Amino acid sequence: MSAHPTPPPKTDIAEMEVFAGLGMEQIFVVSNVSQARFASEELMRAGAVGFDTESKPTFKKGEKSEGPHVLQFATLDRAYIFQSCFGDTHPVIVDLLRSTELAKIGFGLSGDLRQIANRFGLRPAAIVDLDRSFKKLGYRNAVGAKSAIAMLFKRRLTKSKSVTTSNWAARELSERQLLYAANDAYAAIQVHYALQESRPPANLTGDFSKEL
Repeated sequence: MSAHPTPPPKTDIAEMEVFAGLGMEQIFVVSNVSQARFASEELMRAGAVGFDTESKPTFKKGEKSEGPHVLQFATLDRAYIFQSCFGDTHPVIVDLLRSTELAKIGFGLSGDLRQIANRFGLRPAAIVDLDRSFKKLGYRNAVGAKSAIAMLFKRRLTKSKSVTTSNWAARELSERQLLYAANDAYAAIQVHYALQESRPPANLTGDFSKEL
């Protein structure tokens, strides 16, 4: 019996060249209705996008998160950052999340989906969790973005813990936060298309209703 596939060890990943993600000039911050509508048109045109969310961390026992504070959608050449503090963009966010025509692809989205349900009162449609995609390929343990990028592109996806635990509820996000959020989603869409090239697309993008 052949062994189950496993991601490369962290020591090997640490020696790889850095994954070239999106730059600031490719990141679009959505802060009003007109920008939201423009972003929505671009995203819907893509049909499939990388997706992730960020929330201000909670540090006190029993403290409930009010996230997601940031929702990021990425195509192969641009990322759109929505912030929930801009209430007038919520209808567009809801439309994107509900759309069955926009595949939203990410890693380990179960926690994100719970927060979306609490914040927006809906269950997003057309969600593809890449964790499940890798399990279908024989990986027993969850494969995160770092491991997936290393396996498929032989590159190292950098993630800063200080940015991960930063204040995502801030009205003005820092450049480091924007790059982090954008490239989380960008990594997902890159992995999605790389997997499509290595196996029949139907295995990854078939009946979205069965992904959850």
